[in-house]
Amino acid sequence: MKNTIKAGIIGLGGRGIGLLKQLVKMKDVEINAVCDLYEDRVKEGSDMVFKAKKVRPYETLDYTEILKMENVDTVFIFSSWESHIKAAIQAMEAGKAVGLEVGGAYCVEDCWALVDAYERTKTPIMMLENCCYGKYELMVLNMVRQGLFGDIVHCSGGYLHDLRDEITHGKENRHYRLNNYINRNCENYPTHELGPIAKVLNINRGNLMVSLTSTSSCAKGLKQYIADGKATNPELKDVEFKQGDIVTTVIKCINGETIVLTLDTTLPRAYSRGFTVRGTKAMYQEDNNMVFEDSKHHRLHFAGKVLWNNAKRYHHKYAHPIWRWYKKEGVRGGHGGMDYLVLRAFIEALKQGTHTPIDVYDTASWMVITPLSEQSIKEGSKPMAIPDFTRGKYLNRTDKADGRFNID
Repeated sequence: MKNTIKAGIIGLGGRGIGLLKQLVKMKDVEINAVCDLYEDRVKEGSDMVFKAKKVRPYETLDYTEILKMENVDTVFIFSSWESHIKAAIQAMEAGKAVGLEVGGAYCVEDCWALVDAYERTKTPIMMLENCCYGKYELMVLNMVRQGLFGDIVHCSGGYLHDLRDEITHGKENRHYRLNNYINRNCENYPTHELGPIAKVLNINRGNLMVSLTSTSSCAKGLKQYIADGKATNPELKDVEFKQGDIVTTVIKCINGETIVLTLDTTLPRAYSRGFTVRGTKAMYQEDNNMVFEDSKHHRLHFAGKVLWNNAKRYHHKYAHPIWRWYKKEGVRGGHGGMDYLVLRAFIEALKQGTHTPIDVYDTASWMVITPLSEQSIKEGSKPMAIPDFTRGKYLNRTDKADGRFNID
């Protein structure tokens, strides 16, 4: 068992700095190197480490230097989407465990390369999908495991987040989303909603996602936002964005369940992840934070508003063991505490030498939704086969994570 994780940080934009704020508070994590393409970000990250740890980390603009460092056994990859898989593979080849920030892949072949690198090197890797550790996502998972939902038939979710300001100020903020929205049309950010759903449906552990279709609306939201004078970059005035305002992806599972994912980031709206689970005995719906049990609420099916926000009462009884522990320890960190939990889940798996709770097969199968959706849209919503990255092992897998943070 390791006592200390010796880490290097790759990528210090908004997300990287946000997670670094959590990591520097952890006594069992040394931050020995920081990297970004921009010197000011490197300095900001280095200063943050020095202030918390009283030791100045190695600073570099080239992440491959970190992969050669003997005092780094783990890298956290918080860089732009397009660099995730390449950097992760190089890190595994160098024997560095990988904590990988979320995002979609750019081609199916990259996802296979990620799996192949893990199977070749056996270097631990975990996608840091914080939403798998959300308070209500875990409560519903616990209720499903206890049989309260009966057989699960359908799940849905989305990344429903007005990002117009972030996207249109991408040049000023050096943010990678802008070029993606100009040049691609796809479900570009599937894992926040898909991660918790995949755990509910036992994907890669007795179940598989086998095919998808993806359909895009037209792209008008960003153009209107720019026309209204809400973007400061004059170069965007005549840009034709490829990314549709609403992308709907329907996934079929080998055991018969369906999943609907919605990307909705360029029209005015309130934030939601739309997490919804439908079973033969009950349902949960995030947007009104409601549990509807057939045995208790059937007579209220036309008066469902009286049940809105009743999930708070369910949480007292059905809170996941992770959250029962967390509330006693003190909820902390970003995004309602999810950031801290997902980081600790990865760190504890490394320290104990156990399987990561979100493994390489999860990572590849969630990331591959992006290029498959892109291809489906290009071909008129044509069905696309989703690979079995476990190569058949999903039927009889026993390599589950152990300890407090296990969500399998």
